[in-house]
Amino acid sequence: MELPHFLTQWPNGEIVLTGHRIGLYSVVDRYQQGQTPDQIHAEFPTLEPDLIRRVIAFREAHPDEVDSYVAEYRADLDRQEAASEPSPAVLRIRGRPGEKTTGGRSIGES
Repeated sequence: MELPHFLTQWPNGEIVLTGHRIGLYSVVDRYQQGQTPDQIHAEFPTLEPDLIRRVIAFREAHPDEVDSYVAEYRADLDRQEAASEPSPAVLRIRGRPGEKTTGGRSIGES
């Protein structure tokens, strides 16, 4: 896919908005979820509304390629999440379902 000047592909394959660390995935995913350009701008205020509209227009002009990229990116995120194991601290914070705690300790713990 040939990218316009406002999109840059990093060496790792990720496509970002030129001059930003915000990825094409982040903007298009939110758009696909039904967010408007104004809502996306509210979440990413460093992105000019016109840039967001250009990204969406690029997606609309190349739906197969962009949607394929977004689907692959999402699948990679899902694989990473499935492969990750929460740290002991995260497990402690989550606690066991239904377990009541007091002051960070389980009831009955000294």
